[in-house]
Amino acid sequence: MARLTVIGATGYAGAAIVAEAARRGHQVSAVSRTATSNPVDGVTYLVGSALDEQVRANAFEGADAVITATSPRGDMATQHHELVEALAARAGATGVPLIVIGGFSSLRPAAGQPRFIEGDVPEQYRAEALAGHAVLEMLQAEPAEVTWTFVSPAAVFGAFAPGPTTGTYRLGGEIAILNADGSSYISAGDFAAAVVDVAVTGAHPREHISVVG
Repeated sequence: MARLTVIGATGYAGAAIVAEAARRGHQVSAVSRTATSNPVDGVTYLVGSALDEQVRANAFEGADAVITATSPRGDMATQHHELVEALAARAGATGVPLIVIGGFSSLRPAAGQPRFIEGDVPEQYRAEALAGHAVLEMLQAEPAEVTWTFVSPAAVFGAFAPGPTTGTYRLGGEIAILNADGSSYISAGDFAAAVVDVAVTGAHPREHISVVG
């Protein structure tokens, strides 16, 4: 049994990760700024902002891995980078791996090609995509003692496109895994399974990886 902390635990990805980890019998602490209306049995819920130093200390204490599923939108648009930077500092100080949920735009369509973020990202998503990618660049510059994994979901992933949990997923590197028709999708349940597997096994340290269905 692993001890996992999920920050941003009431969001689309975070809630799915919490549910999947608890379903497997892991010891889960869920951190969010507001209380959840759908608590999962056996999960310890902590209400508070991870921008607070004490909340971060509590999140890492006794954890085997910390997963942050926060995103640079809303009132976190200008604070997300600060948050992940502080979490990375805590990861380096404690030796606890940090798993960061990022975005599809940080991937490349092919080896040696520019990342999607360097191309035509729709204007309504561009600011968020840029902020998310800046976090990846920050992590890549962190010293060796900071163990992190940056996970990019498929192009179509979110509450706007729910789907069934199939029990399967495909894991890749920073090159996007696309179907023959160019599509890329993963459900919340399958994405959560991939993230929990990475957290529990400690696989892909200091790597940018991708997950699709």
